[in-house]
Amino acid sequence: MIKKVLTVAGSDSSGGAGIQADLKTFEEYGTFGFSALTSIVTMDPDEGWSHLVTPIEPELVEKQLKTIFAGGALDAMKTGMLGTIESIEITRTYIDKFSMNNIVIDPVMACKGTSELLQPENVAAMTRLLLPKATITTPNLVEAGILSGMGELTSVDQMKEAAKKIIDLGPKNVVIKGGHRLKTDQAIDLFYDGTDFTIFESQLFPTDYNHGAGCTFAASVTAGLAKGYSVADAVALAKKFVAAAIENGQKINPFLGHVWHGAYNHAENRMTEIKE
Repeated sequence: MIKKVLTVAGSDSSGGAGIQADLKTFEEYGTFGFSALTSIVTMDPDEGWSHLVTPIEPELVEKQLKTIFAGGALDAMKTGMLGTIESIEITRTYIDKFSMNNIVIDPVMACKGTSELLQPENVAAMTRLLLPKATITTPNLVEAGILSGMGELTSVDQMKEAAKKIIDLGPKNVVIKGGHRLKTDQAIDLFYDGTDFTIFESQLFPTDYNHGAGCTFAASVTAGLAKGYSVADAVALAKKFVAAAIENGQKINPFLGHVWHGAYNHAENRMTEIKE
């Protein structure tokens, strides 16, 4: 039976991140994706590609989740950008009501291309209500610095210290994504299960066509958990999946380029022949 996977996140109208990235990734993993929208992110090409985040009314978020869970608990779920505190509370209610397992919390705090945090009070609610339910949380360096209270992280040793502090917030596991901000010649991610550290390294691709990489990584881990991988194995495969997506990133418009979610499976080669 095909595994059922949920994303509770924002919509990226440009198609590269958010629920668009999540659903594409779920499909690449051979899982069946559901989505509950918490916000809609739009970008204005007439205003220097400025971002606008429009939250979805909590009542509508609840209606979406009620629809999705009509068949009972799903095999895994993730959260991304969460529009309101009420939506965070509703998400926690459904996690508890259906005793959900395999929960990935991607603590999205800002849109790529913007410097301001999204609703700091939402971050506090997410930390309090969702992190304690997380099988794993997947912060980038900036988010890990905020969650840990350590501020800017510039070394693997600091990442390890931050991981310990984040585990104290309740998640069973954490992976901190180093990315380009770590200023190393490798793409380094740090995984911590509360006992042992594992460092994942891969080639660092010098590209601007990486929009959606973080969402895609978290969605990959989610789908991997749904298919029965251990947390460490799900992270390891997600690392390879996203590396291929970044290496094959595509220019989308004059303002940005996206990761190619189908790269790992060479999805561009599908449907090249019509079957009789």
